[in-house]
Amino acid sequence: MKTEQLMVKAGNHNRQNCPLSTVLEIPSDQKVNSVWLQKRASDQPVPVQWERNKGKLRIYWILDNLDAGETEEYQVVISEAEKEPGKRVKLSPVDEQRVEIWLGDELFTAYHFGPEVARPFLYPLTAPGGKHLTRRLAGKQDKDMDHHHHRSFWVAYGDVNGVDNWTEGEGHGKTVHRTFELLKEGPVFAQVCAKSDWVSAAGDKILEEERALKFYNLCDCRIIDMELSLKAVYGEVKFGDTKEGGVASLRVMPSMEVRNGGRIENSYGGVNEAETWGRRAHWCDYSGEVEAETLGIALFDHPESFRHPTWWHVRDYGLMAANPFALSYYTGNPHKRGDHLLARGEQLRFYFRLYIHRGDASAGKVAERYHDYINPPEVEICQPSSQSKI
Repeated sequence: MKTEQLMVKAGNHNRQNCPLSTVLEIPSDQKVNSVWLQKRASDQPVPVQWERNKGKLRIYWILDNLDAGETEEYQVVISEAEKEPGKRVKLSPVDEQRVEIWLGDELFTAYHFGPEVARPFLYPLTAPGGKHLTRRLAGKQDKDMDHHHHRSFWVAYGDVNGVDNWTEGEGHGKTVHRTFELLKEGPVFAQVCAKSDWVSAAGDKILEEERALKFYNLCDCRIIDMELSLKAVYGEVKFGDTKEGGVASLRVMPSMEVRNGGRIENSYGGVNEAETWGRRAHWCDYSGEVEAETLGIALFDHPESFRHPTWWHVRDYGLMAANPFALSYYTGNPHKRGDHLLARGEQLRFYFRLYIHRGDASAGKVAERYHDYINPPEVEICQPSSQSKI
């Protein structure tokens, strides 16, 4: 058995339900069958997920609570013995149509990718306790529902080499699922990594999409991390300037809409559509009542994303989408264009965190949770390792 001592420093921000990772050096011939953390001040083990690459071991865990300026010490135990990891985030494929993500006996969400959908999406998105935060899916019979192409949490854009891969109207483009690069369960998170093609109505390939999703094992809130890569592997790709699109898009429950008493807020304090639509912001939050409880969803834009901080296409009727291309619409100036051209072989990369919380942006401490994402606590390996056989 091998042990390491770690210290986590909260830094300038209060930390809560904060995903962490660090890399440990281990001998290349060291056998590893289980890894866990032990808080210095507690007898309870902390669940760990780990990946090994020769002499490096990356470990992942959740920092449950740590006040600004405080530290937390852990012992990392690396063992040859098998150890039951505890409750896992489970993946359940269903009929080559979707992959369900379960936290215990609660359905968190499902990744829909079957051939009948215009483009992959996550539905439903649920809060702890199972309440749905995104609008139900519209069918052809739902004449009273607007914007049928608004499908919970999805990726789409309305002008890609002139192809509309945003709506589901006549002649629209599609995102066609090709394969899963990774489907992985774990005690800290589950991963779904999918590769797809954006195609025209005629089936001509435009670009390749890689979407990597992490679903974290949390009780009091919900977190999904999304890394998105759009690659010009089939030739040059032009993203045209249009407001019809969102590289990360949400449609909330009708009861959460601003026109029904809900609230939009962004990182600069802008409130509702009048102060947030077409504005740049590091994050945007949509909150409102769901079955007599105030709940919210925030989208965090990472500094490494293309054109960070992004512009927001966010509406009082329930849409919240990150769209960094529609500058002529946002400014009202047709000469100020947001088009972007990718040469063959180039790519755009986006990084987002979706955070589901109780209360509005203030009660959900959205600003603090954003710092967990972009300014995580410092992790320090503070003592040389010791070894013993078990």
